[in-house]
Amino acid sequence: MKVAVTGAAGFVGTNLLDLLVRSGHEVTAIDRIRSEHAPEGVTWVNGDVLDVESMKRALDGVEVVYHLVAMITLAQKDDLAWTVNTKGVRTVAEAALAVGVRRMVHCSSVHSFDQSNCGGVLDEQSPRSVDASIPVYDRSKWAGEIELRAVIETGLDAVICNPTGVYGPVDYGLSRVNSLLRNAARGRVPAAVHGAFDFVDVRDVAAGLIAAGEKGRTGENYLISGHMLGMHDAVRKAARAAGRRGPMYSFPLSVIERVLPLAEPIGARFGSDVLSRSAMAALLAAPVIDGAKAASELGYAPRPADETIRDLVAFLVTSGQLGRRSQLSSVV
Repeated sequence: MKVAVTGAAGFVGTNLLDLLVRSGHEVTAIDRIRSEHAPEGVTWVNGDVLDVESMKRALDGVEVVYHLVAMITLAQKDDLAWTVNTKGVRTVAEAALAVGVRRMVHCSSVHSFDQSNCGGVLDEQSPRSVDASIPVYDRSKWAGEIELRAVIETGLDAVICNPTGVYGPVDYGLSRVNSLLRNAARGRVPAAVHGAFDFVDVRDVAAGLIAAGEKGRTGENYLISGHMLGMHDAVRKAARAAGRRGPMYSFPLSVIERVLPLAEPIGARFGSDVLSRSAMAALLAAPVIDGAKAASELGYAPRPADETIRDLVAFLVTSGQLGRRSQLSSVV
């Protein structure tokens, strides 16, 4: 089957390309850059997700398109991120409908849900990120879904996936979470915080997207979740997988909340948003993700977190992003 992936050179895109090629599909990769790590046999197209005619040419003859393009930011306001995450979705959807694409799978995010106001448990019916105080990324991901639904109402067959915190191999650019785990594997994380979040292996996200394309119901959302993982536990596992001891101390989130008013502006002066309310929001909310819908309708089942962390550390070593120890340890 001929399929296309927008944002193909990114973190999720790289893993999705690999799984699609291994599954025997003819794959068109749509991005402004070409990944040197993509599998052989992929056809690269320089497409603009804000230009309908560009996307029509890129999607001509495609049966299924996976839309991954998004701008991730912790900023409160970012006009370009808003445009890409909203108009970009609408443009791809309209182009897909115009050229007769059979199905569109949109990769949204758990951040399109208001995690602070879901009552502690988040499912596909939970409140959405509409409040103006919520960072622009979260609000734009929900607005992008609204744009897609408008095209679904005119005849497009599309489904929406909402992954949680994505991590794991393979990653050549290193996401925030993977970067933290690499630092832990290097022995450079002496302390952590008590917070936890639902993290999902990027390879499981790729599998969930494909399953949604095959089995998902038109217009439905599917939370692509992993496992609730404490940050202290995660960095300790990464450190021990690399043969290091890992952090001995962790700080309660209440301490982080108290210092944020001072730490946030200081970090901003040095170009860092690690200690910011936007960065800490998910850990502070820490909702339990109900993945029952994806499990029952898509047959989705995430792998254990220990396996992801062990595989990530091994990948970082083999890809030259982490110095090799004499022997990598099992995750404890």
